[in-house]
Amino acid sequence: MNDPDRLERMIALAERLVTVLESDIVVLKSGNPGALQSADPEVQKLTALYGREAHNFDIRIAQAAPPPLRTRFMAITAKFREVLHLHTRLLARVKNASEGMIKAIAEEVNRMNAPIRTYGPRPGYGNQPSGAMVFNKVV
Repeated sequence: MNDPDRLERMIALAERLVTVLESDIVVLKSGNPGALQSADPEVQKLTALYGREAHNFDIRIAQAAPPPLRTRFMAITAKFREVLHLHTRLLARVKNASEGMIKAIAEEVNRMNAPIRTYGPRPGYGNQPSGAMVFNKVV
């Protein structure tokens, strides 16, 4: 595969991932994280493919590309970074909110199941002797 074709392939992969991430952002903002497209196995494969391509990508390919192609590559790369950053922030918010709710529920269940504490002596416990010796005088 020649260099312009590799660059076109990276652009196409990034565009598809941006589309998926943007739809995930809409879903996250609507409050329905169960409908995320990024959890789809096909999108996972696409992400892995992009990761491999990006890992093996040499920046000199973009530097040597014709100006219109290089401009498209730089634009989609910037857009991808921006969308990925927003997606990550929204996922972190959903995660934190979910964990917070679970923690609050667990604390409430523990509070409800905790024994009731009263100000009086605990049931089942009698008065404790002081340990002092008492002499009874027999007359």
